[in-house]
Amino acid sequence: MGRTAALTRTTKETDISITLNLDGSGKAAISTGIGFFDHMLNGFARHGLFDLDCQVKGDLEVDCHHTIEDTGIVLGQAIREAVGDKKGIVRYGTCILPMDESLVLCSLDLSGRPYYVSDAEFPTERVGEMDTQMVKEFFYAVSYSAGMNLHFKMLSGGNSHHMIEGMFKAFAKALDMAVAKDPRITDVLSTKGSL
Repeated sequence: MGRTAALTRTTKETDISITLNLDGSGKAAISTGIGFFDHMLNGFARHGLFDLDCQVKGDLEVDCHHTIEDTGIVLGQAIREAVGDKKGIVRYGTCILPMDESLVLCSLDLSGRPYYVSDAEFPTERVGEMDTQMVKEFFYAVSYSAGMNLHFKMLSGGNSHHMIEGMFKAFAKALDMAVAKDPRITDVLSTKGSL
């Protein structure tokens, strides 16, 4: 069955249901009401080989902020729950990913300590119906809810769509690496004995 989590979160601003399987094959069923965001989450699932069902109803009549940030919160919680006690996992993941003219580095640590760093600056304010400033809010929410260090470096860029898509795909590949099991790791990969 794999390492899975199924979570819902309902507020006055959003109603979110996410099911995540870290040991999937890249199947996705995504509906957030924001086309470009759906495209990014589909890419995350496909390139991380995660099965992801993400159904979101948000107050898009206000703007995209609550929908995207709250999805990040719930996805981060799902990652944390699905990875479980972290015994036997590699813990760290890094990917340098090209997306046409853009080159993105993503590195993460499932340490239990949340921290987010990114130097990505986008040349446009929006891609489709998604504000580019929401990329930071999404990944910040994921990192804090999942309890992970999450770093991005935009090594080269130019097109906002390519830069953001590169970030989502690099994150997927780095997370897939971090949650992978290594038979040499019999407990958790920490001198403290816990993560």
